[in-house]
Amino acid sequence: MNTLMNISYNPVPTSDALFSIIIPTWNNLEYLKICVESIRKNSAHKHQIVLHINEGLDGTLEWARQNNLAFTHSSENIGICFGCNAAYSLCTSDYILYLNDDMYVCPDWDVALADEIKKSNSIYFYFSSTMIEWKDTGNPAVLAPYDFGSTPDTFREEELILKTKELSKLKKDWSGSMWPPSIMHRKMWDLIGGFSIEFSPGLYSDPDICKKLWDAGCRNFKGIGSSLVYHFMSKSTGKISYINPGKNQFMKKWGIRAKFFKKHYLKMGEDYSGLLTEPKPELMKKENRIVALKKLFS
Repeated sequence: MNTLMNISYNPVPTSDALFSIIIPTWNNLEYLKICVESIRKNSAHKHQIVLHINEGLDGTLEWARQNNLAFTHSSENIGICFGCNAAYSLCTSDYILYLNDDMYVCPDWDVALADEIKKSNSIYFYFSSTMIEWKDTGNPAVLAPYDFGSTPDTFREEELILKTKELSKLKKDWSGSMWPPSIMHRKMWDLIGGFSIEFSPGLYSDPDICKKLWDAGCRNFKGIGSSLVYHFMSKSTGKISYINPGKNQFMKKWGIRAKFFKKHYLKMGEDYSGLLTEPKPELMKKENRIVALKKLFS
């Protein structure tokens, strides 16, 4: 990444939007088209869409202009952290939602999120929709494997829509919201400073943002079982020449391992049972010893 970061800004006036949806994208136009179209036709509420376009060599820039979308643009790939922070500057809603460009939001995906926000009666929350994935990776927070296609060419949209109501009943609300689509109040975004740029281009920026929210006093990390998105799992990370050592960065920054944070702080994937609490002291003592040894031999 060059020292001089050239970012251009293309605001589009938006009013009465419930969510501002930030979508970073990197030469992934065919997926992005599906993603944006799904927001426009499957949302019950009006939302603002704000892209960050990395490079845009595949026609994304022209397409965004033709579709009257707000966007920021960098001539090179500056990753998720810088990209989302740039796009945030164009957001107008009180609720900031981060969405991947390889996701398709299912009908009324936003209804359950909006209801949960209203019910929380607080800005101290971090909520996620539930991903449907076409193959099982062992992630306890997703519905998998439910294969409706792995590429735009093989996507069976009508079949997915017909199955949405059935699938929405399969997953209870779960603890440990972290993965996109994830939403917070803009006051919380401002309080924690958005994405941490030291994690650029973005590996482990998700648990990092959760730890920042935790330290700011947030204890309501809830995944909404009835808010569904289909995830193509297009793996943009495979195109990156440099991937930051996120696991190590997280441990050195926070003094705990990311997997410990997910399991014992966020209780990721467990049935939601209310506000989270600090891990037991004996667990923290054991974790401190493990981290000390890892730092000693790293």
